[in-house]
Amino acid sequence: MSSLPSELNARVAVVAGTDPELRAATKPQFGHFQSNVALRLAKSEGKPPREVAQRIVDELDVSDLCEPLEIAGPGFINFRLRNDVLAATAEEVRVDDRAGVAPAAEPQRVVIDYSAPNVAKQMHVGHLRTTIIGDCFSRVLSAVGNTVIAQNHIGDWGTQFGMLIEQILDEGTDVSALSLDDADALYKRASTHFRSDEEFADRARRRVVTFQAGDEESLEIWRQLIETSKAGFNEAYARLNVLLTDDDLAGESTYNEALPDVVADLEARGVAVVDNGALCVFTDGFEAPLIVRKSDGGYGYATTDLAAIRYRVQELEADRIIYVTDARQAGHFAQVFAAARKAGYLPDGVVAQHIGYGMVLGPDNKPFKTRDGSAATLSSLLDAAEENAAPEIALAAIKYADLSSGLQKDYVFDPERMTKTTGDTGPYLQYAHARCNQILRAAEAEGFAVGPIALVDESAEQTLAMALSRFGEVVDHLAAELQPHKLCTYLFELATAYSAFYEQCPVLKSGGDVRTSRLGLVAATRDVLAKGLGLLGIAAPERM
Repeated sequence: MSSLPSELNARVAVVAGTDPELRAATKPQFGHFQSNVALRLAKSEGKPPREVAQRIVDELDVSDLCEPLEIAGPGFINFRLRNDVLAATAEEVRVDDRAGVAPAAEPQRVVIDYSAPNVAKQMHVGHLRTTIIGDCFSRVLSAVGNTVIAQNHIGDWGTQFGMLIEQILDEGTDVSALSLDDADALYKRASTHFRSDEEFADRARRRVVTFQAGDEESLEIWRQLIETSKAGFNEAYARLNVLLTDDDLAGESTYNEALPDVVADLEARGVAVVDNGALCVFTDGFEAPLIVRKSDGGYGYATTDLAAIRYRVQELEADRIIYVTDARQAGHFAQVFAAARKAGYLPDGVVAQHIGYGMVLGPDNKPFKTRDGSAATLSSLLDAAEENAAPEIALAAIKYADLSSGLQKDYVFDPERMTKTTGDTGPYLQYAHARCNQILRAAEAEGFAVGPIALVDESAEQTLAMALSRFGEVVDHLAAELQPHKLCTYLFELATAYSAFYEQCPVLKSGGDVRTSRLGLVAATRDVLAKGLGLLGIAAPERM
């Protein structure tokens, strides 16, 4: 369902021959919207702006949406939507189970790569944003009818396992008894041991070779470390209220067996060539080539990423692939995508996107760290927020703070500000939803009917009705452009419009059809807030 403003804007554009750029009217006497399109066209048409405005008004038929149009000042066109149209649009949202969100015309298979913690290490501040953002994308793209396939590309392979396995064998550790915290501490001990003891470092390097060659003792320890880590990851995901499960795991090890085949294929077709002993893919626009096989015969992240793209296109049949990582990896993914296009692993019809995000900053506006200078754990961030609010509200605060600014921007982690129930915060939206429920419970207790929405004579009612009509369009835009802050802005504007309506338009104390209609507006607002918060991964509490 398109919103009234967008429908009106589209119709005016046809007559004007250009975007009329409708804007909300600055004062009620100017109607709901204004356009300066006549002033912009006056020069090219060689006529006074008011004459151009009159021509547009004469040719434009929007009588099914608007009251008679007005020309004001030097040539502005004023639009006032009909009250019955506003009421009918809000009622359509109220009775729609999807709250106005229409299914995509052409549903896609969308692969989203996000979260990606490392085995035997706690999730830290760097995993907070990828997990929250990726989860939001998953919810939104599913809501508009796409098939979403989450891929949690955990770090479960590589040279670090040489030192981990050696440390475990040296200490005689029962890996099955470890928690993720224990494994993280073991990782730190192994790292220190590796740096300080060359004999241990040599053994660790040899262990990597043994492990990757299929040594069963090493593989059993590795498998137990993964099980320990999965339990810790799932605990974090439950606390974050995200949708990831073990079924979504597709770590680096998933692609091990495919790497030689990928490299052989690239070399055989001349996509990759040997340069200074390394096998490289040269692509336009990049100073250095993408190395797919090192001079020592080893493979790096780029090779695994190419194998993953090939798998996601050929086996998962992806139409769109989205990677959610630190913004600083933008160059890497741009080059990987270019190499995949050159290799034919990424056909022209498949979209590949890297969505980068900025850093989480501490109160000093520097990257958030613990007192000892190490990266803060994810659990410590959640703990800090919960010192200021209940878990459900604290999580709303964190997610909204993360998603409400442009993704590539850094943001300051300020639990006290983020958990306030006033201002542009997640808890404020939760409070607006709870207040809707409070009114509806009171109405039910009195036996008052809820809806249909038929009367929106007051300005605050009209503003709220218009805001409700925009939800579906906002969600469609988010699914296409992947900009969650626009949904956050919309929900804040809706909650603000509801607050003004609440203050200016008595609901329970009004009577007859007015009360019925206003209760309908409350119900529609509750439903849209709940749906919108759900798309952000935020709970919509009945009470606060």
